[in-house]
Amino acid sequence: MKKITLIQDENLSFRISQQLLPQEHQRLDLYFSIPEEMGINESTLNEENYFFSSIKSHCAYFSEKLHLPLVRSRFISKQKGEQRDYRSNLNLFSYQLRIALDTDISQILKIDDIEAFYIAALEIADQAQALLKQLRRYTPPDQKLSSYFENVDNFLSWHIEQSFLALLANSPKSNEQAEQRERLFKLCRQENQYRVENQYNSQLTLNDPNRITNKMRLLQRLSEYGVVFKKQTTNLNTNLKRFVKGTITTVVMAFVMSIVLNARSVFSEVTILLILILGLIYGIREIFKDDVTRIIWRKIQQGRPKWQHLFVNSLTKTKILYQTIWLEYIKVQKLPLGVNKLFQERRQQNKQAAQLLHFRSSTKVTAKKFMPGYNEIRNQTFFNLAPFVRYLKKGEGRLYTLDGNKISNQGVERRYQINLVLVQTNSTNQEYLRRFKITINRSKIINIEPMKEICNYE
Repeated sequence: MKKITLIQDENLSFRISQQLLPQEHQRLDLYFSIPEEMGINESTLNEENYFFSSIKSHCAYFSEKLHLPLVRSRFISKQKGEQRDYRSNLNLFSYQLRIALDTDISQILKIDDIEAFYIAALEIADQAQALLKQLRRYTPPDQKLSSYFENVDNFLSWHIEQSFLALLANSPKSNEQAEQRERLFKLCRQENQYRVENQYNSQLTLNDPNRITNKMRLLQRLSEYGVVFKKQTTNLNTNLKRFVKGTITTVVMAFVMSIVLNARSVFSEVTILLILILGLIYGIREIFKDDVTRIIWRKIQQGRPKWQHLFVNSLTKTKILYQTIWLEYIKVQKLPLGVNKLFQERRQQNKQAAQLLHFRSSTKVTAKKFMPGYNEIRNQTFFNLAPFVRYLKKGEGRLYTLDGNKISNQGVERRYQINLVLVQTNSTNQEYLRRFKITINRSKIINIEPMKEICNYE
């Protein structure tokens, strides 16, 4: 079982990634300890609203060989293969090339030595050019296949140009590396000119940064068709909720009608008092029916799964995996012993009153095999913490310091700390646990700090 990774995604979100084999089963539990001063509870943040607005799942084919885009070249170089196969492999090529390039450039940016930096950058540039040359070696004559090719070619050309421009913008400056920088600039100019010559984008689109960026995002989504799986979400408790609501309404109505009949038997005529009594009875019914329904429903759904994702290959319509989701507020008494132990290892000043939010996903891969060249799929879950900071104070203050007889001050911000325990369980009930400290303010996640981990498997 490979360990799940948790890293920051955007300003106020993080993502969890897990790699899955054919017919593998894994369970993921997240226990959020949210300080009460943040104002998050059942009344201010409903579980269902948070799930649909801020928790997103993404699933796609995955390979460790990020530097070798996996594509059956005969569908690129020859006029063979079904249309579905051509598009599928073309999209695989595009997806892996993009992932590989993003990964390699992020690694290059971590290199401190200037000479090693540019050597690695030029090597990646040569590989990117070779892969584009392989892609463009064969342009399908069929109009429909040609449109798929042009979309992928347009996007990859733009993405490679943008990636190397971003690399150069963040690269160390040195006069000794002018020649190396010029080679990278040449690659960017060539790709820009290539798109102009093929008339991939109108001048109106090129003149508007928002339009060209959004167009490329659309082309990226189109190029992921068949590689990134289509998600279908089902509410597992819809019929049960209807049954519970109908049963409670029946019981309440029966009780109210018995009172109404008794009241009617007391009064021989219709009077103002009778009308007032009947109105009061129906008013009480409306007030308590919703409250009783809400309380009973929360009791019934505790511990029950709420939603299910089905991921399907868009091209082949093959069912790849099922993912069952739980999300609910829980009491401290319901924390597993291992999770509670990790929470208790916090420093005393951090043990403040908190709300506990429990997320669970049970993932079962149904596919017996994947596409050629792929042994794994990667499931990613994105958590947006923006609803958590909705009620936070700006909290800006001043910190004063005394230096001799001179008083100076500087602005400070209010920060909050969310503790998170991640539990990964495989089909043989082997567990991996780890606590994370998430420090946030109103605008972003300041830091995600991994703390102690516990493993009961090798």
